[in-house]
Amino acid sequence: MAGKLFIVPTPIGNLKDITLRALDTLKEADLILAEDTRTSAKLLKHYDINTPVKSFHKFNEHKQVENLVRWLISGRNIALISDAGTPGISDPGFLAVRAALQHNIEVETLPGASAIIPALINSGLPSERFVFEGFLPVKKGRQTRLKALAGEERTIIFFESPHRLVKTLRQLAEHLGKDRRASVGRELTKKFEETRRGTLEELAEYYENHPPKGEIVLVVEGKNNRNLSH
Repeated sequence: MAGKLFIVPTPIGNLKDITLRALDTLKEADLILAEDTRTSAKLLKHYDINTPVKSFHKFNEHKQVENLVRWLISGRNIALISDAGTPGISDPGFLAVRAALQHNIEVETLPGASAIIPALINSGLPSERFVFEGFLPVKKGRQTRLKALAGEERTIIFFESPHRLVKTLRQLAEHLGKDRRASVGRELTKKFEETRRGTLEELAEYYENHPPKGEIVLVVEGKNNRNLSH
């Protein structure tokens, strides 16, 4: 009988942000596949989880998927985790899920930590309809994506790196309008958590003078939603 693939969310910063079900799953699995075994070791040690761990990251994901399927077919239950949050959301995971399903192997995805929803709610921008864009292309396709987003009416959520934040804010201001409201969530759930709200222009000016550090979620109001976010 084949095993089962469990997709297990892990804390995005605060180690307490993990469910009891996730902890049980990690303890009971035959194997944990982790994006970075060194990062995951801190979490597993904190909760005294001694399940064997192997790496599963973007550089070996295609190769490891073959091993994953073989292990699952042999009857092993496998838990897949990323460095933070839910695997498959801007992290390795999609290929593993697809491969398991193609081989009629059961997949169970646990609910849990994600930076997207806290950043959205905390932004104060309309949250009944939103779109997650992940990371904007660094070079090729970036301008095309920005132009396409100019007409997006739903609240838009991005992941961004600290060294590209100002550039992104400036480019969004150029394509969406400098007065478009936005929110920058930084280091969510961690000691130096910060949420700063303002227009795209105001935020760009602030972070030019206060270079940001850490993980960032950028939330931008959609077109024609200004009357809903005040």
